[in-house]
Amino acid sequence: MDLSNILSITGKGGLFKLISKTPNSFIVESLEDKHRFPAFSQDGVATLDNIAIFTEEGETSLQSVLQAIFKKENGAKLAMPKDGNAMKAYFAEVLPEYDRERVYVSNIKKVLAWYNILVENNLIDLEEEKTENAESAEPSEQPAKEE
Repeated sequence: MDLSNILSITGKGGLFKLISKTPNSFIVESLEDKHRFPAFSQDGVATLDNIAIFTEEGETSLQSVLQAIFKKENGAKLAMPKDGNAMKAYFAEVLPEYDRERVYVSNIKKVLAWYNILVENNLIDLEEEKTENAESAEPSEQPAKEE
């Protein structure tokens, strides 16, 4: 799953795909209605691969959280919890160690909504997670072979 070309823009609902960069702006396309428009850096543009969720131990990548939801839902779209307490309970099932003081209901709601948008556009998979695990296991195996 590559989130480096998927953007969140402050003040605009939904997610956007990066189409191209210009010196002063980005051309983006809404993942929901496929409408294209320019976005500017002062608009608060952030790529999803740079977003992390606070945990009690530090933070975890948004990608890890989305993949955990994907596993829990078996790749299906999520039925959004109705209220804040239900959202917190669901999020605790997916990420038990999330920091309950710094992760607000509005953050959880946004992550769950983003998950549904990404699933609708077939942008979530578990393949890259397996590749990353294999890559991280590789260096630890090499020194063992050398000794």
